[in-house]
Amino acid sequence: MKADKQTGPDRIAVEADVDSLASGLRLAVGRMTRRLRQAHAVGDVTLSGVSVLARLAAEGPGYPGSLADLERVRPQAMASTLAGLEQRGLVRRTPDAADGRRAVVAITEEGRAMLAERRSESVHRLSAALEEFTAQERETLASAVPLLDRLAARL
Repeated sequence: MKADKQTGPDRIAVEADVDSLASGLRLAVGRMTRRLRQAHAVGDVTLSGVSVLARLAAEGPGYPGSLADLERVRPQAMASTLAGLEQRGLVRRTPDAADGRRAVVAITEEGRAMLAERRSESVHRLSAALEEFTAQERETLASAVPLLDRLAARL
């Protein structure tokens, strides 16, 4: 039964459990993110930059405004992120064929290579840490991945 259909003490207990779960998830995901981020060199591409590169690699070229919406950041923040990526040669801007006033942003081969290297480092660190877990614990984590993806999409 969902929390919104329960009443009285049961509803309060479920809401407290949901709040506790939310708090625990926020802390655990935050710790993992910080530790993975700390593993990368100073001056490396920011997490927001990596996110944009990953989106461009997966979905193809996009407009800065659309990328800002998808990444849920202000257009000014996206402009700054894209400028840094462009300066490093990781993305390129070209005029839109249909409307030359608009720019289309695409990932470069250098951007794809950097993204693959970054993913490889993070995956290696996560793999090494997961080796210390039992097979059953790894199965539990694997079954949670689709739920975490769905949760991320709803935030």
